Amino acid sequence: MADTVADGDAARAGVRHAEEVMGTVFSFDVRGGEPGAVRAALGEAVAALHRADALFSTYREDSEVSRLARGELTVARCAPEVAEVLELAAEAERVSDGWFSTRHRGSVDPTGIVKGWAAERAARLLAAVDGVRGVSVNGGGDVQMLGAPDPQRPWRVGVADPVRPGGLAAVISAAGVAELSVATSGTAERGAHIMDPRTGKPAVTDLVAVTVVGPRLTWVDCWATAAFAMGSRAGLAWLESLPETEALLITAGDEVRCTGGLAARLG
Repeated sequence: MADTVADGDAARAGVRHAEEVMGTVFSFDVRGGEPGAVRAALGEAVAALHRADALFSTYREDSEVSRLARGELTVARCAPEVAEVLELAAEAERVSDGWFSTRHRGSVDPTGIVKGWAAERAARLLAAVDGVRGVSVNGGGDVQMLGAPDPQRPWRVGVADPVRPGGLAAVISAAGVAELSVATSGTAERGAHIMDPRTGKPAVTDLVAVTVVGPRLTWVDCWATAAFAMGSRAGLAWLESLPETEALLITAGDEVRCTGGLAARLG
């Protein structure tokens, strides 16, 4: 594991690291704290990501989720993280009225919640280090931000424009809040991979991307997936009903729809 200390005086220095795991790249940016303590916590966070991959990967025959799907294990015999994630997924399914689901073709597949949960957990582990004032963990484009990089400068995240490659649809700012996360679901990069839980087939929708903003990446990752499957009209109405949640929806016709409070998070 290689990491770098950002240039600048000690008060502004940060530890940065990129780790390939869970089929994507996780990027870490940690500001403040004693560098040795931060690196030690970073090692724990990275190890936790690899453990999550070993437990939850549906591509590994020996993962606990794969063994659970084959009936070789019960949830009670799995690692405690498995029960935790499945309980969170059940709550996401309840809140979304079934539009978010971990049940595909008769087996359990928690892929839709694991990445956000793992990135959020890693960020909180790093934020707990004495002296750390800001943490950003980017897991394949979905970001958990805690604190701030500098006292007068908030974390900011650019949202890729799915219609104009290389452009930005918006810039989200964490100004004024202690924690913020941003997650996007769409077809621009991976094609039609988001499932409609009612049919078990790729969702037929007028959307090309949904970006959801809220305190916890575990949830906004789920909400982006669910809202995409719902379509723009139902998805926007549902997202408006969720507390501390804002969203940007882009249709295949290049129409942009936003929740009422999103403007406060732009910048």
